[in-house]
Amino acid sequence: MPSNVARDRNLSVKIARCPHSWSVPPKQAVAIQRKLAGRVLKAGRVRKLRLVAGADLAFTKDKSQCIAGVVVWDVRQREVVEQHVVRRPVRFPYVPGLLSFREAPALVAACRKLTCEPDAFMFDGQGYAHPRRFGLACHVGVLIDRPSLGCAKSVLVGACEPPDDAAGSVSPLLDGDGCVGMAVRTRDRVKPVYVSIGHRVSLTAAVEITLSCCTRYRLPEPTRLADHLVSVERLGS
Repeated sequence: MPSNVARDRNLSVKIARCPHSWSVPPKQAVAIQRKLAGRVLKAGRVRKLRLVAGADLAFTKDKSQCIAGVVVWDVRQREVVEQHVVRRPVRFPYVPGLLSFREAPALVAACRKLTCEPDAFMFDGQGYAHPRRFGLACHVGVLIDRPSLGCAKSVLVGACEPPDDAAGSVSPLLDGDGCVGMAVRTRDRVKPVYVSIGHRVSLTAAVEITLSCCTRYRLPEPTRLADHLVSVERLGS
């Protein structure tokens, strides 16, 4: 059952229509990424953080459908207040660097089902730490126009020194001559996760949101729960 805070903030996630087609040739998809990357807002923070929506996805065994899950987690009460799963046909081939064209339609559809208004969206994937600075968290973040961040389990671009062993330690992820994200140690002596900007948050704020959602696992609770949700759905398919 949703908590009181979810019912009190029953605003629903209003999302504008996508400004482009998802079924485009890879060359056109790259051009769309480059154009939309200019819309990413790399500043901002969430005041009085309460609800964080974690989003993840999986594919059916025959790879014909994408299964997207979104779980809204109450940071203060440490509980789930809402969750949804949707399926959408896969309409774009697997092309490194263009995964958002394959995965985002289902994630946007899942976000549209929310009846509460999360303070931030956390995606299990890359955001600004992407070859064209427009990974999944940026793409969906721009489309839903909400504070968003990427929290990935591995590095796509760049390199970093390992953070100190203590939970909460960070180390910059550098690509070229700039910082594109942070390696964040979420538990003592456990492999870090890689946090980057999605939209409407600074990198500092993205790290703060990530750490506020950590419990006893390596992954922050919203994306960990979303991963579990889609994994269970996939097993039943």
